[in-house]
Amino acid sequence: MNEPRDPPYPELKKSHTMAHKGRPWTDYKPPAAAPVWAAIEGLGRYYILLAALELDVFDTLQRTGPARVEELAAEMALPVDHLRSLLDGVVAQGLLDQFVDVYELNDTAKRYLVSDGPATMASLIPVAPGPHENWTRLAATVRDGRPATPIEDDPAAFYLPLVEGTFTTMFRCATRADLKIRYSANPATRVLDLGAGGAPWAIAILNGCPDGRAVVNDLDGVIDVARTKAAEHGVDDRCEFRAGDFHTVEIEPEAYDIVVLGHVCRTEGVDGARHLIERAYDALAPGGRLLLADYFPDMERKFNPHAVLMGTTMMASTERGFTFTHKDFSEWLMAAGFEALRLVEPIGFQQTFVAGKPRSRS
Repeated sequence: MNEPRDPPYPELKKSHTMAHKGRPWTDYKPPAAAPVWAAIEGLGRYYILLAALELDVFDTLQRTGPARVEELAAEMALPVDHLRSLLDGVVAQGLLDQFVDVYELNDTAKRYLVSDGPATMASLIPVAPGPHENWTRLAATVRDGRPATPIEDDPAAFYLPLVEGTFTTMFRCATRADLKIRYSANPATRVLDLGAGGAPWAIAILNGCPDGRAVVNDLDGVIDVARTKAAEHGVDDRCEFRAGDFHTVEIEPEAYDIVVLGHVCRTEGVDGARHLIERAYDALAPGGRLLLADYFPDMERKFNPHAVLMGTTMMASTERGFTFTHKDFSEWLMAAGFEALRLVEPIGFQQTFVAGKPRSRS
């Protein structure tokens, strides 16, 4: 009696099929459609979260504690069925918990989505993608090489809510950075923060350097956010607020121990980014350090999707904006004269180049 034999080409079992016709080594199993569906659902996922924030779902659940949808609907004056559908969409994304029709905050929502969470992103989420209408015109932007409504047309209108929304995350990053770069070792640090937004870096450094002082720069209108934040943190009396374009604003040569370029280079294109790096070099005293924070794609632009997609976001809404690789910035920093380059990541997704100006010219 003949014993059964294994079929030929066993390594093809998982990738080939006879579901249609032909031999197993010529009839390929098609790839899964999951990546396509993920892209399709991405739009809905974002707007589900956005609606939940606009309706104060997370803050309401923080106030009420675990609750049934009927209780939440009465509290929020919303139709029960529509609210349930929205809540289920949030649960499906892992941003709320639901047990036997009782909804409650999970740890992610408590940390990032309630308005007073320790690392809240609630005010960042609406503005992080840039102007929403620019995404509907993305094909035209690629064809024309310019968005129809770039943020440069009215920068203050865009950056005001953005710098408010990003402050909490950037302040955490800047504060944690001291553990890696020890800016607090010099209590009298002199800081220049170019394109500072709400000045999270300058404020964090001054908190760690009790005798330090800072020059804080941003555009008229935007710089008022920095004034407010500095006052809230009790360091406004050690700040000079210098409004103007960071490419042309007056900067004293060799006057600073730290210069900060925090998430500004990617708005400026290659020439603009290099010019800011050169300005930073000229402003630093010998032995001073540049802190350049941004999102850096890998050299092949495919293994760090967060940074890659940030580059597409910049392209969609700015005239010159793209993200640039670690290699690009390393070359520009060294060409400007910097040495002893380091890359640190104080918190997740937030990387910062630390580059030193030589203490003496060789």
